[in-house]
Amino acid sequence: MDLTIINVLIPVENGYDTVDVQVVDNAIAAISPGIDGTAMAIDGKNKLLLPGFVNAHTHSSEMWQRGIMSVFPLELWLAELYDFAPLDIEKVYLSALGTAVETLLSGGTTIVDHLILIPGKELETIATAVRAYKEVGIRAFVAPLIQDESLTAGIPSGESEQTHEPYFRSTQATLEIISQAVKQFHRPDEGIYIVTAPTGIQLCSDALFTGCIELSEKYNLCRHSHLLETKAQEKLAQEKYGCSAVEHLKRIGYLGDRTSLAHCVHLTEADITILAETKSTVVHNPLSNLRLGSGIAPILKYLQAGVNVTFGCDGSSSNDSQDLLETIKMGSILHNVTDFDYQHWITPRQAVEMASNGGAKGLNIADEIGSLAVGKKADLVMYDLTSLSLLPRTDPIGLLVLGRPTNVVNSVWVNGKQIVADGKVTTIDVDNLRQELFNHSQWQTTRKSQTVAQIETHYRTVMGLS
Repeated sequence: MDLTIINVLIPVENGYDTVDVQVVDNAIAAISPGIDGTAMAIDGKNKLLLPGFVNAHTHSSEMWQRGIMSVFPLELWLAELYDFAPLDIEKVYLSALGTAVETLLSGGTTIVDHLILIPGKELETIATAVRAYKEVGIRAFVAPLIQDESLTAGIPSGESEQTHEPYFRSTQATLEIISQAVKQFHRPDEGIYIVTAPTGIQLCSDALFTGCIELSEKYNLCRHSHLLETKAQEKLAQEKYGCSAVEHLKRIGYLGDRTSLAHCVHLTEADITILAETKSTVVHNPLSNLRLGSGIAPILKYLQAGVNVTFGCDGSSSNDSQDLLETIKMGSILHNVTDFDYQHWITPRQAVEMASNGGAKGLNIADEIGSLAVGKKADLVMYDLTSLSLLPRTDPIGLLVLGRPTNVVNSVWVNGKQIVADGKVTTIDVDNLRQELFNHSQWQTTRKSQTVAQIETHYRTVMGLS
């Protein structure tokens, strides 16, 4: 539908302009004051229009465990997570809906879901998440989370001899699932993309990585992975490869301008240079890195080296929210304590650029979305500048990034279609979603993970904690 957003505030180089923004055939057709004639006019007075942000790394089905996960580092936390993972297609559907809605209402128009697959129902899991994202209308990069080594292989051996159970599914069978998923669901024209996404070096063989590279090349897919989230993964890479994980991924050809890498907490100067040279993208997940004690990623060093950086909420049981504005705030100001030179610190405008254009670059679609420019697809978010949490009036982007904005998203368009109006998602019944999430869950407090009990002693020993 063609429309014009009239008298709306947009950022320009040295401040803000009040303009009209015309959308024709799903794309921005004009940006200027006083545009004449359109089928539909939307009042943008006292509102700020920005390109939609990208929630560039999350795991939707973790929503079922938010608020309950133990205070553990990643390796033990994962063991607990998988002991209690919901093996229920209906829950996959509801949590994908919930993740999309929370992303939209905090400024996101695109989501990268590193989707946990139900064993034996892998394609059904993917189909279910795709259905949810299409119903909501968010742009979705579905990245089925795959591995071919069992959980204990993700912990360094140290001085001890460790044997690991073989993974229940072969590498080839796993790659075949992704190949099938691409054929069935990869529809960029409909806003649904399949991504090749091995979980990371800690649980994946080189054969799985290279198989994903081949699929990515064959079908022009983005690539995604976790990378060096913890000290344990840094140690493990040295045990497996005798070099850093970044050097190894470069050697096997996984890095590149359509590769995004979540976390990147424990990288060397040489690693940073490799990421810059290969044009790989770092997805900064500040809240989960703090929650799991993984560390603070050296984001200012990445930016100074010319590495593209964007933001992700991470899954809802390591964050435990999908509030993208909260992630952007924390991912900006956290680094003021890592570098004494304040001229390196991230400004609110830089943060917005990283969350929108940085996210689009990481997904290889910066020519389509990520900025307010004629010809770009209309993935737009309009914020209500009369909201109590954005008052009194100062710098709108400063208020949005540095404040604690609540209920400030007025309207959202994805591919020119309005899917949030007057602060409400229009495509699905959110009250019904709330009721379903409530009905499919129960209050709980403590629980014990059997897998954690089995591996905790070894983890503490190898990490020098015993």
